[in-house]
Amino acid sequence: MNYQTSPGAPVRSGIPEHGRVPKYYAVKAKIALMIDELGEGGPLPTERDLAVRYEVSRETVRQALRELLLEGRLRRQGRGTVVAGPKLEQPLSLASYTEGVRRQGRRPGRSLISLDRFPCPAALAPEVGAERGEPVWHMERVLLADDERVGLESTYVSEARAPRLDTEFDPDSSFYAYLHDRLGISFGDADERIETVLATPREALLIGTPPALPMLLLHRVSRDTSGRPLERVRTLYRGDRFSFTAHLGQQG
Repeated sequence: MNYQTSPGAPVRSGIPEHGRVPKYYAVKAKIALMIDELGEGGPLPTERDLAVRYEVSRETVRQALRELLLEGRLRRQGRGTVVAGPKLEQPLSLASYTEGVRRQGRRPGRSLISLDRFPCPAALAPEVGAERGEPVWHMERVLLADDERVGLESTYVSEARAPRLDTEFDPDSSFYAYLHDRLGISFGDADERIETVLATPREALLIGTPPALPMLLLHRVSRDTSGRPLERVRTLYRGDRFSFTAHLGQQG
């Protein structure tokens, strides 16, 4: 039945049981083979050249390229298209974004958008261990990997836990390291939820992506080693640049 032998590949290359393959998908499969041959950074032929090569319309080629761009196999470079590098693997653990990116040989960074203090609303209070109306920090930063914008992170923490966040903390560094090294606060556990979303126009502008690009949205509520609520984080990751990994073990 011509099953794919590559681990994780779609069964029968994604061909439906009735055997009828959309024309754009057949072109996409051929371009995918070309991507493997070109390697990271390799320039792709123009839409016109691909249309001539595969004897299809430019719109058919364009649809195939759109899917490969959304999947992170390709990326735009200037007026052309090149083969993208492998996705960043972010572990689902209490390790910080900084640690995860460094493990893959990339240079992590963050660009501060805003750092504000506001009265804690009732819905947020139990998640950061504050009373309603007490001051809470909100820090918004663009996530970088080798200076490429790959995500957007919003962190909420009570002022009582980090009273000098606006003067002591370097926004380009790891917030987890600051809490541990400067304030003596260690993370104990966290609850996380992941979903797929589309970025708002503002978020897409900050990350530098088209609004139609799927995003991975991670919600995290963390506690310290004594079980006290510590922070709430909302992070958007580019769906074409990130995948998440987790180690699973038998409980009990």
